[in-house]
Amino acid sequence: MNTQRWMSMQFFSFFLTWGIFLPYWSGWMIYTKGITVSEASLIMSLGLIARGLSTLFAFPILSERYSSKTLLKLSGFGSLAAILCYIPANSFASLLIVTVVLHLFYPTLMPALDSAASVLVQSKQLKHYGRSRQWGSIGFLSIGMVLTIFTGILGDEVILWALLLGILGFVCLGFMQAPVILSAKPQVAQKEKVGMLQLFRIKYFGLVLMVVILLQAAHATYYNYGYIFLQEIHAPIYLIGLIINIAVIAEIIFFSIADKHFDKFSVGSLLALAAAGSTLRWILVFAFPNVIVFSIAQTFHAFSFAMGHYAFMKYLIKNIPHAQIPKAQGIYSALALSWSTAVFTIFGGFLYEIEPRYAFIGMIACTIPSMLLALLYRKMELRKDVLVPRTSHS
Repeated sequence: MNTQRWMSMQFFSFFLTWGIFLPYWSGWMIYTKGITVSEASLIMSLGLIARGLSTLFAFPILSERYSSKTLLKLSGFGSLAAILCYIPANSFASLLIVTVVLHLFYPTLMPALDSAASVLVQSKQLKHYGRSRQWGSIGFLSIGMVLTIFTGILGDEVILWALLLGILGFVCLGFMQAPVILSAKPQVAQKEKVGMLQLFRIKYFGLVLMVVILLQAAHATYYNYGYIFLQEIHAPIYLIGLIINIAVIAEIIFFSIADKHFDKFSVGSLLALAAAGSTLRWILVFAFPNVIVFSIAQTFHAFSFAMGHYAFMKYLIKNIPHAQIPKAQGIYSALALSWSTAVFTIFGGFLYEIEPRYAFIGMIACTIPSMLLALLYRKMELRKDVLVPRTSHS
């Protein structure tokens, strides 16, 4: 199978399930299992801590021993087993345990897929990362549209069954033939087996990582409380899925044009634009708590998430050695996509119970520092470019 098509299918099938889990799972537990907002916040935060441990330690270690295809299969089967355990879980304790177990397997699929894509780009087998990654966003979008219809007809109970079927589909796709380089067991030379802390000796890695940690943490309130906030501001139930997916449409548009129109932008410029867009997004939601403005603010997901993620991948592909990509992805997933989000999920939950709008404006505690750091990095890039002229920067 064509490598570009294979990578696109993998992104599509995973993010189809992510489009169920990310925006709907807290609401599903609240409305079908009868727990409170603060209990759901704690469960998801502890799950994110487990996710961070898994992606920071287990994923890089296993990446040195097993092929990318094997890791994707193992994570898929583990996720499927964990989701089945939600069916009998009805208490706070049981939901907490199952969620922690799920986060040991399911979210590791994201760094595993991005690591596979990075390896394929570096080996010249995948020409356009953005073109394949957009299919992940399309999967996220399409399931949101369909799920809205079914939740409106059958209620929130259908969310669990949709996720179960989605993961089953991903597991089945795992038996397809993968690119040879991803099916081969890693052969890492002893001199390449460096510790994770060695990554921070790569120029600007720590600074870029801090920017994306703050950028991703700023989504904590939206990911966990966006669904119930839309109900709070009286959005029609049949439109909630559409409103949520405006963000994904913006994301798809960005990824579809990123390789062509943003390739010459420096990483620092992209990160600064992402932080500025994120700041404006949360200010709008706070200042104008109505469905129309929330929908407009959703378009800024192209900046707050897509552009920030694209910038980090651009930095990684250009600066991180092949053997260290899984470690870099593990650190990114653990710190940016897990632990920082866990901290700000608790913070956001505290603010949400005082006043729902406060949970969104609270996120600028992440976005403004990330913008300042991004501008600092951009200044360093420009200074370096003056000393060593390049043909492609902005």
